[in-house]
Amino acid sequence: MSLTYIETNTLPRKSAPVHGEMTEVLNQALCGANNVLGSLHWLKAGDTCQAQGTDKHQLVCLIDGKGRITLDGKGYDAGKGPGVYLGPTETAAIQAIDDALKLFVPVVPKIPK
Repeated sequence: MSLTYIETNTLPRKSAPVHGEMTEVLNQALCGANNVLGSLHWLKAGDTCQAQGTDKHQLVCLIDGKGRITLDGKGYDAGKGPGVYLGPTETAAIQAIDDALKLFVPVVPKIPK
């Protein structure tokens, strides 16, 4: 196994209305990751990122800024540090409140039984 340095600030970002910007930072092409896909998301104040239910496991980590995480209709204010685990079919909404919000979102396949 070798270490791979990834300069995330130079990776191309994709725009999405209301969902801010995102770029993949962990995948097969960048570092040989076969079983995980990781992305960074940048939200401006008022932007919302919808973490949709899939057949995968997701972890949404707030790495900078302040926001509000909504789970099952209940909102939680959060700042740098907290995260939320979403199992298959679970959803969440993450909204930037007063300033920019940066998220790291690794996604892994559903583990077969």
